[in-house]
Formats: sequence, C-alpha cells, structure tokens
Amino acid sequence: MYNESARQLVLRFKHGRRIGLAKLMGRLMAGRLAAAPANALLVPVPLHRTRLWARGFNQAALLARAVAGHTGHAVAVDALKRTRSTPMLGGLGRAERARMMRASIVTSRKGAAAVQGRDVILVDDVLTSGATSAACTRALLDAGARSVRIACFARVREGVREGRVLERETPGTSTIPGAA
Repeated sequence: MYNESARQLVLRFKHGRRIGLAKLMGRLMAGRLAAAPANALLVPVPLHRTRLWARGFNQAALLARAVAGHTGHAVAVDALKRTRSTPMLGGLGRAERARMMRASIVTSRKGAAAVQGRDVILVDDVLTSGATSAACTRALLDAGARSVRIACFARVREGVREGRVLERETPGTSTIPGAA
C-alpha cells in the first residue's frame, strides 16, 4: 500500500538519492515472494538511458538485486530496454500513461534468450496505473516468458490518497524538485 511511510521511503530512495534504502525495501519485497517459483528470474523495469544518466541509477535494478540477495533468484538487469525516452508519468491519467508507454519497452537480444520459457518477476518501486508494468509484461511474454508476476514495493490504491481523489497524479512527485 502506498501510504505516507511508503511514500517517504520511495521519495527519499528514488529522488533523494538514498540508495541504501534499497536493502530495506528489497527485504520487505522479498518477504512477499515466498510462493514464487525458485527458478524465477527477476527483471527490473528499465529506465531510458537519458533518465539513467540524469538519475545515476535505476531504482528498480537496485531493488531487484536487493530482493535477489534475500531470495536467491537470478537477476537479468538488462533483459528489458526502453526504446524511447518517455516523459515522467506523474500528472498523467491512466489512458495517457498507457499511450505514452505503448511500444516503448522491448526485450534486448540477450534478455529474450534469458526469459525464454522462464517464470519472470518484474520488479519496480511503485505501481501506479499499471501502464509501465503492462508494457513490460507484454514485452516479456512476447519474448517467450512462461509467466510474469509483478513485485513492487508499494501500490497506489486506485483513486484515493489522504481522502483526495487521484485521477491525474502520481502521489508525492509534485513535492520533489525536478519531478513532473
């Protein structure tokens, strides 16, 4: 659940550059993966290279590695690739997010071989509308993954935060310098 505590952790981790929080967040995520197949492959949601250069790290990759440290699952950091730079999705509604993500994520050649016939666990920090996860899942299944599960640190509950309706907002991004 994306409550105030989860929000603070995610914002400090992702935008505050407190990458050490990945260990705690990964441990908490790993605790929810007890039923996952032992041979599942962890695949982080990719960042476009320009966002990766600007941020300096891929938060989903750090989380995937932290989860792997607790579960023993293999990680394929480069299995997915973002083919175009999409704008920050904060402030966009569900349909706009889906449109922005359409055809923006593919499997790499190496990634397609790695996911072929495997159960995959897609790793991300926050699940908001599901547009990014859907694009990643489509790419993984098209590459031959047997199944795709989604593991995220927090999930934004549809429509409500602190009693307010959230149809066009990614919670917390408006308070972070540089976040759209």
